[in-house]
Amino acid sequence: MKKLSIPVRFGLVTSAVLIAYFLVLALLHKHTNPVFSFFNAIITAFGIYEAIRLKKLENVEDFSYGEGFKTGLITGAVATLLFTVFFLFYATEFNSTFLPELLKIMNGGLGADVGLVTAVVLIMGLATTVVSTLTVMQLFKKSGNIPQNQ
Repeated sequence: MKKLSIPVRFGLVTSAVLIAYFLVLALLHKHTNPVFSFFNAIITAFGIYEAIRLKKLENVEDFSYGEGFKTGLITGAVATLLFTVFFLFYATEFNSTFLPELLKIMNGGLGADVGLVTAVVLIMGLATTVVSTLTVMQLFKKSGNIPQNQ
């Protein structure tokens, strides 16, 4: 559990920030506009960045690309899973008019239900996690091109 403490901790904090952002949007009646979900990627990327940064500071000599990548994936996966559970609870128990409003604005005509929308939220979160981790690791990897300051 010691090895997972940083990614799990940052995953919990990142999910709390994602949930808080969603609730602020809900207070402003903007949570049905899919454009605002782009900021979720920024929140997730920042949480992953901080987790990897702290992991590298903790293990400067032993830090590897694989260790950083694993840290980023676990951080993002924890945040995504918790946010998806919250989203499902919000859409089914707390605000039953949310999903019809969201589907009306999206105007896809797909006849989607809460399960499909929740699955899309999960897949989008996991895709954001992978892309953000790959992007952030470019900042922390050891380069063979330039001398590294140890």
